[in-house]
Amino acid sequence: MDTAIEKVKAQFPDDIVDSYEFRGDTTLTVTPAKLVDICLFLRDDPDTSFRYLSSISGVDYLPTSPRYAAVYHLYSHQYKKRLALKAFCANDELPALPTVVPVWSTADWHEREAFDLVGIKFIGHPDLRRILTPPECEGYHPLRKDYPQEGF
Repeated sequence: MDTAIEKVKAQFPDDIVDSYEFRGDTTLTVTPAKLVDICLFLRDDPDTSFRYLSSISGVDYLPTSPRYAAVYHLYSHQYKKRLALKAFCANDELPALPTVVPVWSTADWHEREAFDLVGIKFIGHPDLRRILTPPECEGYHPLRKDYPQEGF
């Protein structure tokens, strides 16, 4: 396993829920409570240097519970490494995670998109509002697996 991955696991042993590799890419599942701290560590530690957040994906795992997660796709230009962080929302009825906008400013639009399309609320986000769906979609999130399909 990669030295950077070992280092983050050593720094946050109780907050790394799972880790796996697939086709050369590593995914770490982390607890929501330490998501921001882990992101800061991955960005600032000289052995990790994940300074680029390329995207955030909101995911609906219906019918399993926990149902919602956000996946953060990171890249280290210095080490030419990719890493995905996954955090599951604790509440299926009101999915929420802490914002990572203070860590990577580009998270602003990514979190707004995940909020709009999947309905994950990002606590502490500076301007959390819908950006893609029209007003008639209020109350609906089009990428949820139970999104109403009538009329389409």
